[in-house]
Amino acid sequence: MAEYHFITYWHIEAPLAAVCMAIENSQSWPQWWRSVERVEELWPGDARGIGRVLRYTWKGRLPYRLTFDICVTHIEPLSAVEGIASGQVQGRGRWSFSSDGAVTVVRYEWQVYTTPRWMRLLAPVMRGVFKWNHDTVMQQGGEGLARQLNARLLKVAHACIDKSHPSVEERH
Repeated sequence: MAEYHFITYWHIEAPLAAVCMAIENSQSWPQWWRSVERVEELWPGDARGIGRVLRYTWKGRLPYRLTFDICVTHIEPLSAVEGIASGQVQGRGRWSFSSDGAVTVVRYEWQVYTTPRWMRLLAPVMRGVFKWNHDTVMQQGGEGLARQLNARLLKVAHACIDKSHPSVEERH
């Protein structure tokens, strides 16, 4: 099984509430995040959004698409959103938000494994390429969010927690 544990940080010079709203409104992501091809709501969830199920279709730099569903399991307004993924990736994701003065720090943790057979078979030799593709998608997301909010993206940092090949990379 090909397991991945990615952490991405975006430092955006924008108000916390605006950043949280943009992330929580993921149906608008295709408007500003070019790797997100489609987001459709499958189930609305409760009044707070718990149990909401959304289907995402992503296309990074590599010649494949991934489609998976996220069921929202936890929401803390202006602090965190968590969900469980199922489909071509399975696992969990967590957005968390904090502010440092005028800068909002977004942390995204993605702990998943891939289900397409070809990805599982190629993982031993393609792990680094899959990580690069994920990091590129997340870089584009930070840049797109900054443009959407008319803000500056000050820093992007990526970490991959892999027992055999840990890495941390930072981009400005």
